[in-house]
This record gives sequence, structure tokens and C-alpha cells, in this order.
Amino acid sequence: MTDPKLPIPATPPPAGAAKPPGANPAEPGAEVDPATLLDEPLKRAWYRRPLVWAGVLALLLLMGGIWWWQARKAANAAPVYNTQTVGRGNLTLTVTANGTLQPTRSINIGSELSGTVLKVNVDVNDQIKKGQVLLVLDTAKLGDQILRSQATLSAASAKVEQTQATVAEAAASLGRYEEVAQLSGGKVPSKAELDSARATLKRARADDASAQAGVRDARAALSTDQTNLSKASIRSPADGVVLTRTVDPGNAVAASLQAVTLFTVAEDLRKLRLWVYVDEADVSAVKLGQSANFTVSAYLSRQFPARITRVGFGSTITDNVVTYLTYLDVDNADLSLRPGMTATATITATQRTNVLLVPNTALRFTPTVAASPEAAKGGVMSSFTPRMPGNNTRKSAAAGASTALAKVVWVLPKDGVPVAVAVTPGISDGHMTEITGGELVAGMAVITDQKTALK
Repeated sequence: MTDPKLPIPATPPPAGAAKPPGANPAEPGAEVDPATLLDEPLKRAWYRRPLVWAGVLALLLLMGGIWWWQARKAANAAPVYNTQTVGRGNLTLTVTANGTLQPTRSINIGSELSGTVLKVNVDVNDQIKKGQVLLVLDTAKLGDQILRSQATLSAASAKVEQTQATVAEAAASLGRYEEVAQLSGGKVPSKAELDSARATLKRARADDASAQAGVRDARAALSTDQTNLSKASIRSPADGVVLTRTVDPGNAVAASLQAVTLFTVAEDLRKLRLWVYVDEADVSAVKLGQSANFTVSAYLSRQFPARITRVGFGSTITDNVVTYLTYLDVDNADLSLRPGMTATATITATQRTNVLLVPNTALRFTPTVAASPEAAKGGVMSSFTPRMPGNNTRKSAAAGASTALAKVVWVLPKDGVPVAVAVTPGISDGHMTEITGGELVAGMAVITDQKTALK
């Protein structure tokens, strides 16, 4: 019998029989794998599992997404600038002003007399000559006044003859008294009679002087009436063109404290004068002899030349705006322009050739946020790193300049960090400004605007 406590020796498989999986026939007494007995497949190694590689790929995609998001955030945080290259060119400083066309000499013709208009000889746009009768008033009353004055003069003249006769009579009487007194040795006539005769002569001479003054007064009155009669026919004081007429036959003219304007006459419409009002901010640039061009609504596509002949010192205030009246002479040989037209004049104040020019927006620009390449390169950790507070605006390079005209422009080098460059501006046409001094040179890219960074 076999002892049950002793191990039973394994029976070797028959020759040619297949070895079971997991059994090593070379090792007697080896244990049989239960998976082999249950006919189950073996487990794969971890590096051969698809789930492991899928997790690794997902992690790599997540890290790539985070890096891309940080790179985009850093790129959007950096400011974007609009630039313009500095160059040389010509610059013209102009002053614009509005005004109206007026005749070089305008004459207002009125009447010093009151009366009824008897006849009007001219009309608007008529060419008139100096001394030509334009209007005639009714002279019936004036004729009667002259007859009255002539009668007064005659009466005054007769009065003079009467007083002269009285003077002669008084002088003769006094002469006889004096002769008798001489012959009588002063006994006769009496002293009272001599004094009376002398007084009578003096009164006669005084009456004669008064009568002669009356004659002169009557002559003056007659002359005034004759002058008024001549003024009843209103004549032109100069050659010209009738611009306005405000009277017709039969109208009553009342000349009280002020002469009534009946006609407006322009001396010569071939020469006009443009009255423009220059703003106080531009008057310093306007000088005598400067050339200008202007346009009118009737000829929008045509430029008319003009030249400044006067810049007024007296100011005109309209709606709290201070302006100065300026005269420009205009040649109107073709009579295309008319008095009263509204014009817009452009005065050429200053011209510069081959000067350094920058846009006005570059002079007004100041960066709001300074670019920081280190912050852009910090990545994810830079957003969690505390920073010391600082000023975001750059210091002006011309902050310590001694001249009041010194300014700065910001240029953009290749590294993308704005740099302030000191400049001295000259004249400006509203779009471009001349640079007369400083460190700016042609070819530099000046910053004109800064775009807001995307959030």
C-alpha cells in the first residue's frame, strides 16, 4: 500500500502528447497554473494597454491647450500700435475765414430836404456819370420861399437907404450947431442942444448898421433858399452803378434828423473788396500782401484770387467769439462777382519746402500701458507671481527741456517697445506738423495710435 502522506509522483505525459500551457515538463513536481486548467488567456503588460496611452494623449492635449491659451493671452496683453514713417515734404499753413464781397467804394445818396418826389431818372443797374440828375423833388414851395426871401432882401435894402438918409441929416444938423457955437464963442446953442444933436447922429448911425445887418441876413436867407432849390435835384457825386433804389415818383421824403438814403451807388464793380473776419487764434499769421483764394456759392468749382490790403486792429465780438475785420482786394474784370455774395477765403499764411513732417496724431499720442516683454514670456506661473507696483506711463524725454515748444513723439523700434523722442514742432496745417529740431530723423516709425488689447 501506498502511504497517503507521501506525495504522489507526477506521471509524465505520453510521448507526442501536447504540453499544457503553463507547465514546464523539465521541472518535475511543478504546480499547474489555474488559468491553464480553466482555459483562460494571460493578462497583457501595462505598456501594451490602449487605455494607458489614451490617458497619456489626453494629458498631452491638455498641456498643449494650456500653453496655447497662455501664449494667446500674452499676445493679446501686448499693446498694438499704429505707426507712420517720418518723411520730408512741403507744408503750407492756411487760414480760413468767411465774409462778404463789397464794392471798393459804396456811396449812399440821400436827400437833405423833405418833399414829394416829382421824378426819378435812374433805376437799378444803370450806369451813371458824375453830376447826372438822379431824382427831382417838387419845388413849388421852394420857389415861393425864394420869392419871400427876395422881398425881405428888398425891404432890408430900403431900410438901409432910409437909415443912411437919417445919418446924413443928423450929421448936417450937428455940423450947423457946432458952427454957430464957434461963431458965438460958445454962447449959443446951449450945451444940452449940442449933446442932443450928437446923440441923434449916433442913433442914426446905429440904425444904419442894423439895417445893413438886416440886408446881409436877407441875402443869406435868399442864398439858403436858392441852395435848397438846387438840392431838390439830386445829382450823382461820382461815376458808378446804381445798386439799390428805395424811392418812386409820388413818394414823400421826410428828412428830419437824418438824411434818407434813396440810392446806393457802387463806384466801380470791376474792383471789389472781400470783407472777412479772421479768428483771434489765426490773426497773428495774417499779414499785409499775403495771397488768398476764395469761393462763392455761385461758382463752387472756381477759385478766385485775392490779396490782403488791410488787417484791422479793432476787434468784433459776435456770440463771445473775437474776430478781426480783414480786407482783400479782388479783380472782377469779367463782372462775374456781385456785391453781397458770401465767400469762404483761404489765406496762404506760410509755406515750407522740404521739411521734416509728422502727423499731428503722433504729437498728441501718449502710451497708456508700457509694453513688458518679460511679462509676456512668463507663462502660467507669471500670473501667480506677485509684482511690485509701478507707473505704467513712460517718462517724457523732453520733461526737462528748457523751451516751452519742446514736445515728444513716440517711435516704435524693432523690439516693439515704444521710445520717446524729443522734438520741437513748427507750423501745422491741421494734419501735419513741421519738426524744426530734436532727435527725430526721417525714416523713423512714429506711433499715431494704440489699439486696446483684447480681453
